[in-house]
Amino acid sequence: MAQPRVPGDDRDTLELPCGESIDPTTIDLGMREYDCNCGERHAVVMDLHPPSRFFPESLVDVLRETVETADDFEEFGTPHLLGIVMEEFPEQVVAYDAAETGSVGYTLLWMTDFDSHRLHVVVVELVVELMEHAISHAEDDGARTDFERQMLEFDVEAFVDEYRAMRDFESEHDRPV
Repeated sequence: MAQPRVPGDDRDTLELPCGESIDPTTIDLGMREYDCNCGERHAVVMDLHPPSRFFPESLVDVLRETVETADDFEEFGTPHLLGIVMEEFPEQVVAYDAAETGSVGYTLLWMTDFDSHRLHVVVVELVVELMEHAISHAEDDGARTDFERQMLEFDVEAFVDEYRAMRDFESEHDRPV
């Protein structure tokens, strides 16, 4: 249903998964979470956020080398990670295309029903699943066995907590690891 608007009011709105609506052009480039009127915090991700927000650069390099993309992006990156999340959780992620809005500093914006920590866990879990699927097709039994053993020892929550502490997400001076 069309929303009534004041003539000349060209502001965009983005309906969040919780049902609240916001003006996406008010989202700050450094924002990682949005304190919503619903009382929850929603993760904020933009296309300009590097995938190293979620993984060390060494793993990002491996993903870029091994994942072939069939889209307009030059290499595997944050839009692909959020695409995976949207595919798995379509009702909990909304996207805003700001390609025609030159004043915001980003082209794509995603906001989730999850807070930023939960989104981080979800991204890591989904990439691990992707890696498990890829390794299951490997012809090298030793590689599959090694990967399976490593995954049994891998604690997603502990990884995310440690990585977020190393990245110091509360600081404006966040740097890739």
